[in-house]
Amino acid sequence: MGVEASPRNGDVAPASAPHPLILGLQPVALIDHVVRVDWSLLDQVPGDRGGSIPVAIEELQHILGEVKTHMLASPDDTSPMRTIAGGSVANTIRGLSANFGVSCGIIGAYGDDEEGKLFVSNMGFNGVNLSRLRRKKGPTGQCVCLVDALGNRTMRPCLSNAVKVQADELTKEDFKGSKWVVMRYGIFNIEVTQAAIKIAKQEGVYVSLDLASFEMIRNFRSPLLQLLESGDIDLCFANEDEAMELLRDEQNADPEAALEFLAKYCKWAVVTLGPNGCIAKHGKETVRVPAVGEAKATDATGAGDLFASGFLYGLVKGLSLEECCKLGACSGGAVVQSLGGEVTPENRQWMYKQMQMKGLPNPDVRN
Repeated sequence: MGVEASPRNGDVAPASAPHPLILGLQPVALIDHVVRVDWSLLDQVPGDRGGSIPVAIEELQHILGEVKTHMLASPDDTSPMRTIAGGSVANTIRGLSANFGVSCGIIGAYGDDEEGKLFVSNMGFNGVNLSRLRRKKGPTGQCVCLVDALGNRTMRPCLSNAVKVQADELTKEDFKGSKWVVMRYGIFNIEVTQAAIKIAKQEGVYVSLDLASFEMIRNFRSPLLQLLESGDIDLCFANEDEAMELLRDEQNADPEAALEFLAKYCKWAVVTLGPNGCIAKHGKETVRVPAVGEAKATDATGAGDLFASGFLYGLVKGLSLEECCKLGACSGGAVVQSLGGEVTPENRQWMYKQMQMKGLPNPDVRN
């Protein structure tokens, strides 16, 4: 099992900027165990293939034990398993910092265990401000990400006993001076999310929300609709499955209809379509942008998260809606070329080349 901190330039990037431009709210720090496996193991895992269904720690440990006899070797990977800081928000924030040089911070909690140390090390090495990350007594969250031969992933997180940030621990100081806060929808963190949105709005901070998973929408649609209808979500990201689930009771439940629905409540709405690219709407403008690099997909883990990194980079640079989508496509296309939700240095260079070819601004990032 390759445990990786993935340092850039071999040194810890300073986490001293008092007011990061973009914050990530991830109440539970998470470690991802990403591994390519054969289909026979997926048949043994509880629940349907794909998506993200929570499991108990015993089940997660059982899956990790079984993984050893079901790993698929890959000539491109030095290790068949990557163990790195994970979680949708952490992936997005790390991508913004490491790949685009955007000043970022993360709000959350990690445990006093090896997984907690790894989360802090990985995020710190990638330049993320950790001053809003609380250390607590207890375990850090973990997730096993099983990737099949086609690059599709089945995620089984274990968060039930993990330490987390509570709603009453958030302060105005956490958000002061920042421009955006990035969040992921989840019923288990709904109180923290609501509290964060309230403070963010008081501080004039834009809110970006990722819809998480089609299972989360299917089972907890009503609280999500309340969040959207509040008008406090400025930017919303959904993938095709989530978009369809959002409108499951409607006759016309296609991605375009979902985009229109989200755009009623959010200033920016984006629906990603995997190998078919994405559609996005801002005001009266709607754009469709093709995917980049999908033919090389090894692992879909983090594709949407890194799309969000590129899109948000475009927004803070003041670029057009189409350019933001193109940046998202380049970033998402880079991460799917290797295991895990982190862009490797080689794939980062590939991404910059794609951006250059499309006339997009390359960030000033040390590599």
